[in-house]
Amino acid sequence: MSPLSAISNVFYDASVMTWDVLLTMANLVRFSRPVGKVTPEGHPGYGGYWPEYKPPQEGDSRCSCPALNAMANHGIISRSGRGIKFSELNHQIRTTYNFGASFCSFVPHYAARMLNKSYNKDTFDLEELDLHNGIEHDASLTRIDSALEPNQSVRHIPYIEELLACASGQDAEGKKLLTIKDMSKILGKRRAEARANNKDFTLSLFHKVFGSANSSTMLTIFGGRLDDLRTVLLEERLPEGWESRVRKPYGLTMLTFNWTVLPVEFGIRESDWAPDAKQKAKAVQGSENGEA
Repeated sequence: MSPLSAISNVFYDASVMTWDVLLTMANLVRFSRPVGKVTPEGHPGYGGYWPEYKPPQEGDSRCSCPALNAMANHGIISRSGRGIKFSELNHQIRTTYNFGASFCSFVPHYAARMLNKSYNKDTFDLEELDLHNGIEHDASLTRIDSALEPNQSVRHIPYIEELLACASGQDAEGKKLLTIKDMSKILGKRRAEARANNKDFTLSLFHKVFGSANSSTMLTIFGGRLDDLRTVLLEERLPEGWESRVRKPYGLTMLTFNWTVLPVEFGIRESDWAPDAKQKAKAVQGSENGEA
Protein backbone atom coordinates (compact mmCIF):
# COMPACT_ATOMS: atom_id res chain seq x y z
CA MET A 1 0.00 0.00 0.00
CA SER A 2 1.36 3.39 -0.97
CA PRO A 3 1.68 6.18 1.62
CA LEU A 4 -1.01 8.13 -0.24
CA SER A 5 -3.41 5.19 -0.08
CA ALA A 6 -2.68 4.71 3.61
CA ILE A 7 -3.45 8.36 4.34
CA SER A 8 -6.62 8.15 2.24
CA ASN A 9 -7.74 5.08 4.19
CA VAL A 10 -7.22 6.85 7.51
CA PHE A 11 -9.39 9.76 6.39
CA TYR A 12 -12.02 7.38 5.04
CA ASP A 13 -12.15 5.39 8.29
CA ALA A 14 -12.48 8.57 10.35
CA SER A 15 -15.25 9.90 8.13
CA VAL A 16 -17.23 6.67 8.13
CA MET A 17 -17.05 6.45 11.94
CA THR A 18 -18.32 10.01 12.22
CA TRP A 19 -21.08 9.16 9.76
CA ASP A 20 -21.95 6.12 11.87
CA VAL A 21 -22.32 8.21 15.03
CA LEU A 22 -24.61 10.66 13.22
CA LEU A 23 -26.79 7.83 11.90
CA THR A 24 -26.98 6.33 15.39
CA MET A 25 -28.17 9.65 16.80
CA ALA A 26 -30.70 10.05 13.97
CA ASN A 27 -32.12 6.61 14.77
CA LEU A 28 -32.89 7.85 18.28
CA VAL A 29 -35.22 10.61 17.09
CA ARG A 30 -36.94 8.91 14.13
CA PHE A 31 -39.77 6.38 14.25
CA SER A 32 -38.92 2.76 13.47
CA ARG A 33 -40.09 1.28 10.21
CA PRO A 34 -43.45 -0.56 10.44
CA VAL A 35 -43.41 -4.34 10.52
CA GLY A 36 -43.68 -5.52 6.93
CA LYS A 37 -42.05 -2.34 5.60
CA VAL A 38 -38.44 -2.82 6.64
CA THR A 39 -37.24 -3.80 3.17
CA PRO A 40 -37.57 -0.73 0.90
CA GLU A 41 -40.24 -0.78 -1.79
CA GLY A 42 -38.85 -1.68 -5.18
CA HIS A 43 -36.07 -3.85 -3.75
CA PRO A 44 -35.86 -7.68 -3.54
CA GLY A 45 -37.73 -8.89 -0.47
CA TYR A 46 -40.23 -6.03 -0.25
CA GLY A 47 -43.32 -7.31 1.51
CA GLY A 48 -41.52 -10.57 2.31
CA TYR A 49 -41.38 -11.68 -1.34
CA TRP A 50 -37.85 -12.85 -2.03
CA PRO A 51 -36.60 -13.79 -5.50
CA GLU A 52 -36.60 -17.48 -6.38
CA TYR A 53 -34.15 -19.56 -4.38
CA LYS A 54 -31.74 -21.74 -6.38
CA PRO A 55 -28.95 -23.77 -4.75
CA PRO A 56 -25.46 -23.15 -6.15
CA GLN A 57 -24.52 -25.03 -9.32
CA GLU A 58 -21.19 -26.59 -10.23
CA GLY A 59 -18.65 -23.84 -10.81
CA ASP A 60 -20.50 -21.27 -8.69
CA SER A 61 -18.57 -19.40 -6.02
CA ARG A 62 -19.65 -19.38 -2.39
CA CYS A 63 -17.93 -18.43 0.88
CA SER A 64 -18.04 -19.00 4.63
CA CYS A 65 -20.75 -16.36 5.19
CA PRO A 66 -24.30 -17.81 5.10
CA ALA A 67 -25.85 -14.35 4.70
CA LEU A 68 -23.86 -13.56 1.54
CA ASN A 69 -24.44 -17.06 0.16
CA ALA A 70 -28.18 -16.62 0.70
CA MET A 71 -28.09 -13.39 -1.31
CA ALA A 72 -26.41 -15.22 -4.19
CA ASN A 73 -28.83 -18.15 -3.94
CA HIS A 74 -31.74 -15.72 -4.33
CA GLY A 75 -30.07 -13.76 -7.13
CA ILE A 76 -29.91 -10.56 -5.08
CA ILE A 77 -26.24 -10.50 -6.04
CA SER A 78 -24.72 -12.56 -8.85
CA ARG A 79 -26.19 -16.09 -8.63
CA SER A 80 -22.83 -17.51 -9.63
CA GLY A 81 -21.18 -15.57 -6.81
CA ARG A 82 -18.67 -14.25 -9.34
CA GLY A 83 -17.85 -10.82 -10.72
CA ILE A 84 -19.49 -8.92 -7.88
CA LYS A 85 -18.84 -5.19 -7.59
CA PHE A 86 -17.89 -3.94 -4.13
CA SER A 87 -20.29 -1.02 -4.54
CA GLU A 88 -23.10 -3.43 -5.46
CA LEU A 89 -22.48 -5.43 -2.28
CA ASN A 90 -22.67 -2.18 -0.30
CA HIS A 91 -26.13 -1.40 -1.67
CA GLN A 92 -27.62 -4.90 -1.56
CA ILE A 93 -26.53 -5.70 2.00
CA ARG A 94 -28.20 -2.51 3.15
CA THR A 95 -31.56 -3.18 1.52
CA THR A 96 -31.58 -6.91 2.32
CA TYR A 97 -30.53 -6.89 5.98
CA ASN A 98 -31.02 -3.23 6.99
CA PHE A 99 -27.48 -2.66 8.13
CA GLY A 100 -26.66 1.04 8.42
CA ALA A 101 -25.23 2.83 5.38
CA SER A 102 -21.96 3.45 7.22
CA PHE A 103 -21.68 -0.24 8.09
CA CYS A 104 -22.45 -1.28 4.50
CA SER A 105 -19.82 1.10 3.14
CA PHE A 106 -17.09 0.12 5.58
CA VAL A 107 -17.23 -3.67 5.14
CA PRO A 108 -16.83 -3.78 1.30
CA HIS A 109 -14.09 -1.14 1.52
CA TYR A 110 -12.32 -3.31 4.09
CA ALA A 111 -12.74 -6.37 1.84
CA ALA A 112 -11.29 -4.48 -1.13
CA ARG A 113 -8.23 -3.52 0.92
CA MET A 114 -7.87 -7.09 2.16
CA LEU A 115 -7.85 -8.39 -1.42
CA ASN A 116 -5.62 -5.54 -2.64
CA LYS A 117 -8.32 -4.45 -5.08
CA SER A 118 -9.95 -1.17 -6.07
CA TYR A 119 -13.34 -0.62 -4.44
CA ASN A 120 -14.52 1.46 -7.41
CA LYS A 121 -13.05 -0.48 -10.33
CA ASP A 122 -12.61 -4.15 -9.41
CA THR A 123 -14.89 -7.11 -8.82
CA PHE A 124 -14.51 -10.23 -6.68
CA ASP A 125 -15.80 -13.79 -6.32
CA LEU A 126 -17.35 -14.82 -3.00
CA GLU A 127 -14.70 -17.47 -2.38
CA GLU A 128 -12.02 -14.77 -2.37
CA LEU A 129 -13.46 -13.44 0.87
CA ASP A 130 -12.21 -16.64 2.56
CA LEU A 131 -8.61 -15.49 2.57
CA HIS A 132 -7.56 -17.02 5.89
CA ASN A 133 -7.30 -14.53 8.75
CA GLY A 134 -8.62 -11.77 6.55
CA ILE A 135 -12.34 -11.92 7.25
CA GLU A 136 -12.51 -15.72 7.55
CA HIS A 137 -11.12 -17.03 10.85
CA ASP A 138 -10.76 -20.16 12.96
CA ALA A 139 -13.38 -21.32 15.49
CA SER A 140 -16.38 -20.57 13.27
CA LEU A 141 -19.82 -21.63 14.49
CA THR A 142 -20.76 -23.07 11.08
CA ARG A 143 -17.49 -24.18 9.45
CA ILE A 144 -14.58 -26.49 10.23
CA ASP A 145 -11.29 -24.58 10.44
CA SER A 146 -9.74 -23.94 7.03
CA ALA A 147 -6.60 -25.93 7.91
CA LEU A 148 -8.85 -29.01 8.11
CA GLU A 149 -11.39 -28.02 5.42
CA PRO A 150 -9.95 -25.62 2.83
CA ASN A 151 -13.32 -25.19 1.10
CA GLN A 152 -15.02 -22.79 3.48
CA SER A 153 -18.28 -22.79 1.53
CA VAL A 154 -18.96 -26.23 3.06
CA ARG A 155 -21.35 -26.06 6.01
CA HIS A 156 -20.62 -28.30 8.99
CA ILE A 157 -24.09 -29.45 10.00
CA PRO A 158 -23.16 -30.78 13.49
CA TYR A 159 -21.82 -27.34 14.48
CA ILE A 160 -25.00 -25.64 13.27
CA GLU A 161 -27.27 -28.12 15.05
CA GLU A 162 -25.27 -27.70 18.26
CA LEU A 163 -25.55 -23.91 17.97
CA LEU A 164 -29.32 -24.04 17.51
CA ALA A 165 -29.71 -26.57 20.34
CA CYS A 166 -28.08 -24.23 22.88
CA ALA A 167 -30.88 -21.64 22.66
CA SER A 168 -32.18 -20.79 26.13
CA GLY A 169 -34.34 -17.71 25.53
CA GLN A 170 -37.92 -17.47 24.33
CA ASP A 171 -40.15 -14.87 22.71
CA ALA A 172 -43.65 -13.75 23.68
CA GLU A 173 -45.10 -16.78 21.89
CA GLY A 174 -42.86 -19.19 23.78
CA LYS A 175 -40.60 -19.93 20.80
CA LYS A 176 -36.93 -20.46 21.60
CA LEU A 177 -34.39 -17.72 20.95
CA LEU A 178 -30.62 -17.54 21.00
CA THR A 179 -29.34 -15.05 23.58
CA ILE A 180 -26.10 -13.20 24.23
CA LYS A 181 -25.23 -15.75 26.95
CA ASP A 182 -25.89 -18.62 24.54
CA MET A 183 -23.54 -17.10 21.96
CA SER A 184 -20.78 -16.55 24.52
CA LYS A 185 -21.13 -20.12 25.72
CA ILE A 186 -21.00 -21.79 22.29
CA LEU A 187 -18.17 -19.54 21.07
CA GLY A 188 -16.11 -20.48 24.12
CA LYS A 189 -16.68 -24.17 23.39
CA ARG A 190 -15.79 -23.81 19.72
CA ARG A 191 -12.61 -21.88 20.48
CA ALA A 192 -11.46 -24.48 22.99
CA GLU A 193 -12.20 -27.34 20.58
CA ALA A 194 -10.52 -25.62 17.64
CA ARG A 195 -7.44 -24.85 19.70
CA ALA A 196 -7.21 -28.50 20.78
CA ASN A 197 -7.87 -30.08 17.37
CA ASN A 198 -6.19 -27.72 14.92
CA LYS A 199 -2.41 -27.59 15.22
CA ASP A 200 -2.41 -24.49 13.01
CA PHE A 201 -5.05 -22.71 15.10
CA THR A 202 -4.78 -18.93 15.32
CA LEU A 203 -7.20 -16.37 16.68
CA SER A 204 -6.00 -12.81 17.23
CA LEU A 205 -7.91 -10.31 19.35
CA PHE A 206 -9.19 -8.73 16.13
CA HIS A 207 -10.55 -12.06 14.88
CA LYS A 208 -12.04 -12.88 18.27
CA VAL A 209 -14.09 -9.69 18.10
CA PHE A 210 -14.84 -10.34 14.42
CA GLY A 211 -16.11 -13.81 15.35
CA SER A 212 -18.34 -12.32 18.03
CA ALA A 213 -19.59 -9.80 15.47
CA ASN A 214 -20.46 -12.54 12.97
CA SER A 215 -22.37 -14.35 15.69
CA SER A 216 -24.11 -11.18 16.82
CA THR A 217 -25.78 -10.75 13.43
CA MET A 218 -27.86 -13.79 14.41
CA LEU A 219 -29.06 -11.90 17.49
CA THR A 220 -29.70 -8.56 15.77
CA ILE A 221 -30.61 -8.98 12.10
CA PHE A 222 -32.31 -12.34 12.76
CA GLY A 223 -33.45 -11.61 16.32
CA GLY A 224 -32.07 -14.93 17.57
CA ARG A 225 -35.13 -16.71 16.16
CA LEU A 226 -34.48 -20.39 15.59
CA ASP A 227 -37.08 -20.83 12.85
CA ASP A 228 -35.35 -18.23 10.69
CA LEU A 229 -31.80 -19.19 11.61
CA ARG A 230 -32.37 -22.87 10.87
CA THR A 231 -33.31 -21.97 7.29
CA VAL A 232 -30.56 -19.40 6.81
CA LEU A 233 -27.74 -21.49 8.29
CA LEU A 234 -28.68 -24.94 7.00
CA GLU A 235 -30.09 -24.02 3.57
CA GLU A 236 -28.56 -20.55 3.09
CA ARG A 237 -32.00 -19.37 2.08
CA LEU A 238 -34.10 -16.42 3.28
CA PRO A 239 -37.41 -17.67 4.73
CA GLU A 240 -40.59 -16.75 2.89
CA GLY A 241 -42.06 -13.61 4.43
CA TRP A 242 -38.84 -12.76 6.29
CA GLU A 243 -37.52 -9.25 6.82
CA SER A 244 -34.72 -7.89 8.99
CA ARG A 245 -35.57 -7.68 12.69
CA VAL A 246 -33.76 -4.34 12.77
CA ARG A 247 -36.45 -1.72 12.18
CA LYS A 248 -34.44 1.45 12.79
CA PRO A 249 -34.94 3.90 9.89
CA TYR A 250 -31.18 4.25 9.26
CA GLY A 251 -30.43 0.59 9.90
CA LEU A 252 -28.08 -1.17 12.30
CA THR A 253 -25.05 1.08 12.83
CA MET A 254 -21.64 -0.10 13.99
CA LEU A 255 -21.98 1.82 17.24
CA THR A 256 -25.30 0.20 18.09
CA PHE A 257 -24.09 -3.22 16.93
CA ASN A 258 -21.24 -3.10 19.43
CA TRP A 259 -23.76 -3.06 22.28
CA THR A 260 -24.37 -6.69 21.33
CA VAL A 261 -20.90 -7.67 20.06
CA LEU A 262 -18.94 -6.61 23.15
CA PRO A 263 -21.16 -8.39 25.72
CA VAL A 264 -20.90 -11.55 23.60
CA GLU A 265 -17.09 -11.32 23.48
CA PHE A 266 -16.64 -10.37 27.13
CA GLY A 267 -18.89 -13.26 28.19
CA ILE A 268 -16.77 -15.94 26.50
CA ARG A 269 -15.01 -18.34 28.87
CA GLU A 270 -12.87 -20.57 26.68
CA SER A 271 -11.04 -21.94 29.73
CA ASP A 272 -14.28 -23.55 30.97
CA TRP A 273 -14.21 -25.89 27.97
CA ALA A 274 -10.45 -26.42 27.59
CA PRO A 275 -10.04 -29.61 29.72
CA ASP A 276 -12.86 -31.46 27.93
CA ALA A 277 -11.65 -30.29 24.52
CA LYS A 278 -8.11 -31.50 25.19
CA GLN A 279 -9.35 -34.86 26.48
CA LYS A 280 -11.53 -35.40 23.41
CA ALA A 281 -8.66 -34.41 21.10
CA LYS A 282 -6.36 -36.95 22.78
CA ALA A 283 -9.03 -39.65 22.49
CA VAL A 284 -9.48 -38.96 18.79
CA GLN A 285 -5.72 -38.93 18.21
CA GLY A 286 -5.38 -42.23 20.10
CA SER A 287 -8.13 -43.79 18.03
CA GLU A 288 -6.46 -42.66 14.81
CA ASN A 289 -3.16 -44.15 16.00
CA GLY A 290 -4.84 -47.49 16.73
CA GLU A 291 -4.48 -47.28 20.51
CA ALA A 292 -6.86 -49.26 22.67
